[in-house]
Order: sequence, then structure tokens, then C-alpha cells
Amino acid sequence: MLYSLIETAKANDCQPYEYLEYVLREIPKLKSGDDHGHLLPWNMPKTD
Repeated sequence: MLYSLIETAKANDCQPYEYLEYVLREIPKLKSGDDHGHLLPWNMPKTD
């Protein structure tokens, strides 16, 4: 599963480390029933 997350991040022009860091930082903020779509790599906020 981790490999899949990394490759999906790469396919969407995200740095895998930054993407995983983002997801792991955001998961604790979720409440039950929240939409998890913002955690997908193509929805990740762009950083410069």
C-alpha cells in the first residue's frame, strides 16, 4: 500500500516525501465522516 501511495504521488507531480508528510499531518485533523478527497495527491496544496 505504501508503494502505491508513493507511485501515485509521483504520477501526479508530487514529491513522495512531502505528500506522505502532508497526509500524516492531516489525518489526525479528520473527524468521522469527513471527506478524505483532499488527501489525494492531486488535491494537495502546492508548495514552492
